[in-house]
Amino acid sequence: MFDAAKILEKAKHSSFYLMVLNWSLNRMIPFNKPHGFRIIELADYRLKTIIPYRRNNFNHIRGLHACGLATISEFTTGFLLLSSLNMKKYRIIMQRLEMNYHYQGKMDATAEFTISKQWLEEKVIHPLKSQESVVVPCEIKIHDTKGNHLTTGLVYWQFKDWANVKTKA
Repeated sequence: MFDAAKILEKAKHSSFYLMVLNWSLNRMIPFNKPHGFRIIELADYRLKTIIPYRRNNFNHIRGLHACGLATISEFTTGFLLLSSLNMKKYRIIMQRLEMNYHYQGKMDATAEFTISKQWLEEKVIHPLKSQESVVVPCEIKIHDTKGNHLTTGLVYWQFKDWANVKTKA
């Protein structure tokens, strides 16, 4: 039986389980599969992903496509938040996405997002004790392999306790 929590925990310390996690994510999120997004580093409160420089990710001038960069920003922040919180307790949906593009991507690029246990407590867990939902902006930066700063994204995630969700899951 597939136990996502066990694979996730093992992937933090094992390249084999990181490969298993990436393989699993390609099947669970088929939209991302053609882009070749991969998690390359995973820790308790940090995630680093890669968007490869390949044809499926090109725009009309053979640079990394703006929508691909936005998608990896959404994926990276959302995956870290989901894996850091109790997925059975909290529902998370993207409310808004803002992207600033600084430099044209002409090689592989990485997105990195870091939070802390205290950040989760202050921004999500504690506010949900007195509010039905909370929206949290998450800043994420993407750099190419030479260190050029390609984008800065703000992904606004809405959190809700599943007990307060009105639609059926």
